[in-house]
Amino acid sequence: METLIVLDLDETLLYAVQNKLERDEDFKMGSYFIYKRPYLDHFLTLLAKNFKLAIWSSADDVYVKQLVERIKPAHITFEFVWGRSRTTKKRKSVTDDYYFVKRLSKIKQKGFKLERTLIIDDTAEKSMLNYGNAVQVAEFTGDPVDDELLQLSNYLQTLKDAENVRVIEKRFWRNE
Repeated sequence: METLIVLDLDETLLYAVQNKLERDEDFKMGSYFIYKRPYLDHFLTLLAKNFKLAIWSSADDVYVKQLVERIKPAHITFEFVWGRSRTTKKRKSVTDDYYFVKRLSKIKQKGFKLERTLIIDDTAEKSMLNYGNAVQVAEFTGDPVDDELLQLSNYLQTLKDAENVRVIEKRFWRNE
């Protein structure tokens, strides 16, 4: 069974902003300028050879589907594309702000095993309930020389045959 990699969108695979950066955007959607993280196509193509892929964002469902249609290479199929409606809303008691948590237990209903699932996100609190499955990446804010996806793809290849990704220490993945 191939390992499933669940990818976040905003600030992980792309950057969406209402004020244009000093360089040309990759595309525009509504009032947002969208910048794909460098090496995104290479990253997705390489991972698709050894892993099953999915997208799970805490953004609006329609927005997520529209973005995925624009960034997905034609030869790649995602197992699922989920947005905010599949997250769990939590409240920070100190600030009274809300945030959205991605509970990987929800994917078990689709036949995926947590021992063979990784979730990639730039925000630790969104995957805090999935500690053993999470790989946290640096936030992407449009830097054209960012190489996080190159480093990450190399690291993830080392996990492709792992029987249980949950027991592998992933906090210092960049040093692997």
